[in-house]
Amino acid sequence: MIWLGEFGRLCACAALAVGLGVTLPASAQDSKAPPAQNNSSDNFDALKQRDEELKAARDQQRKSAETEAALRRDIDQIGADRRKFNQDLIDTAARLRDVESKITATQDRLKLLDETETGIHKSLESRRELISEVLAALQRIGRRAPPALIASPEDALQSVRTAMVLGAVLPQMRHELSVLANELSDLIAVRKKIDTEREQLRTEVASLGREQLRMTLLVDERQRQLAEREKALDAERTRAGGLARDVDNLKELIAKLEQGLDQATRDTREAARSDNRPELSAFRDPGRLAPAVAFASLRGQVPSPVNGVRLKEFGAPDGNGGAEKGLSIATRTGAQVTAPADGWVVYAGAFRSYGQLLILNVGGGYHVLLAGMERISVDLGQFVLTGEPVALMGNGSHIAAILATGSSQPVLYVEFRKDGVPVDPGPWWAAGEGEKVRG
Repeated sequence: MIWLGEFGRLCACAALAVGLGVTLPASAQDSKAPPAQNNSSDNFDALKQRDEELKAARDQQRKSAETEAALRRDIDQIGADRRKFNQDLIDTAARLRDVESKITATQDRLKLLDETETGIHKSLESRRELISEVLAALQRIGRRAPPALIASPEDALQSVRTAMVLGAVLPQMRHELSVLANELSDLIAVRKKIDTEREQLRTEVASLGREQLRMTLLVDERQRQLAEREKALDAERTRAGGLARDVDNLKELIAKLEQGLDQATRDTREAARSDNRPELSAFRDPGRLAPAVAFASLRGQVPSPVNGVRLKEFGAPDGNGGAEKGLSIATRTGAQVTAPADGWVVYAGAFRSYGQLLILNVGGGYHVLLAGMERISVDLGQFVLTGEPVALMGNGSHIAAILATGSSQPVLYVEFRKDGVPVDPGPWWAAGEGEKVRG
């Protein structure tokens, strides 16, 4: 009798039906309803919960303010040292893009785990008859209603194993119960992995928030330091805006933008046409005011300006009987865009169907065009370094990009031009960049 009592205690907690909608016999259900909560108790609990939420919100607000204050102090300390400041901008942009990549990878793993969990649920759903028969066996030795199968797979697994060991089911059912036990074990393992991945995702999202805040403060400080040039920039913006309205294509726009430069500036930007291999040490100076090396010699070393998946490559059919003149990359919402090479900003603003357009003169007659961003964070005449943040993507693609690529995600369009003529950017990308191509 003691043995049967212990067996009953273990098996009565079996979660073999409730979660799948199998109706239990009346004798196996708990006839006692939970005591009703009175109104005063409900009100007290609601007020207590509200107080806890307010306290948590205040704590979060305080922590955010403290984090921002600490970041501002850091930036103030390095603000006067242009080299350190530029290096911090580049390093922060690199960390931000690294976190973006990690979040995407974690979300992909979570998607696969969720699909696996759904598959196991469907398999368990198909075993209603087996569960009903096991319930009938368990009912003979226990009175308490079992917990939900899906809600408590650990209890269900323990009960199934106990029933198998103690012979509470017919011999011909043992194989099916073994399969059921394996599926419950898989469900438990998958849920543990999901919990681990979700915790990692929370950590990564929090890290992304901190890096985005630092980036915002750094960009604001960078633009503040350029405020002395505002009067000159106003005239340049007016000129660039007028040119953008008057010209019909990018080649004409680039030519007219460059024609307005003084001879000394034009000579600087046209210099360094050599194809010699670059000296890597030249990139180590974040205080440089001209490209470290000739763009022509950077083949195989140019980093992608954004994390994402390549949708269309240079030369691919454009759907209108022609060929693509650039590269289209689907990105995350709000993705950070960085300069793929050292260069001067010669255009920053809206241009026809391109949306927000950024044009960098990278020297030697080469220009890099980036389009489709939501917000550009650099200004005309500014010299930017490789890896420096220059723009942010939005939360969706503009109409022209949707029609061109079929993607509703944010899409960054990239063109390389030599003397105004589009060239294939493929030979320039750093090793490993091609691995991101898909579709």
